[in-house]
Amino acid sequence: MPEPITAEELRGVMRRFPAPVAVVTGVDDREAFGLTIASLVSLSLDPPLVGVSIGKDSARHEPMHNAGGFAVSLLTEQQAQLAQHFARSGVPPVALWVGIATRPGTHGPLLEGALAWLECGKWAEYAAGDHTLFLGEVVSMELGAPGRGLVYRDSTYHPA
Repeated sequence: MPEPITAEELRGVMRRFPAPVAVVTGVDDREAFGLTIASLVSLSLDPPLVGVSIGKDSARHEPMHNAGGFAVSLLTEQQAQLAQHFARSGVPPVALWVGIATRPGTHGPLLEGALAWLECGKWAEYAAGDHTLFLGEVVSMELGAPGRGLVYRDSTYHPA
C-alpha cells in the first residue's frame, strides 16, 4: 500500500502547474480585507459562478466567511508586486491598503490597473479539508486594459 501523500509533496507538484493570480477583496462588519489567490476557478455559466479556496488558518478566512460577497481583481504581468503585497501574512488589514490604488466596488475594493474585475455575491461555502471553498455569483464584471495576465509557477510570479 502506498504511503499517504504529504502536504509538501502535493504543494511541490502543484507548484509546477501555472495558476492565474488574482486578489480577492471584501468587506466584513469591521473593515476591508484582501488576499492573493491562485485558486480562482470558473464553476458555472448559468448561473455565473466562480470559486476561491482559502485556508482555514488564514487571517482572511473569517472575514471572508462573514462578508456577503467578494470582489476579484485579475492581475496583469506588471502587478507581481501587488500579488506579493497581498500575499503577506500578519499585516493588519488597515495597513494593507496604505499606498494601494483602488476604487470602490459593491463587495470590496477593486485594484486599479487589473486585467478585469468580478463582483460576486456569496452563493455558498463548503468545508474542503483545511480550506473552505467560497462560491460567488458574478453580479457584475468589467474588463481592464488588454494585456498579459500573471501566473504563479515554481514559487514565482510569471507573465501568462
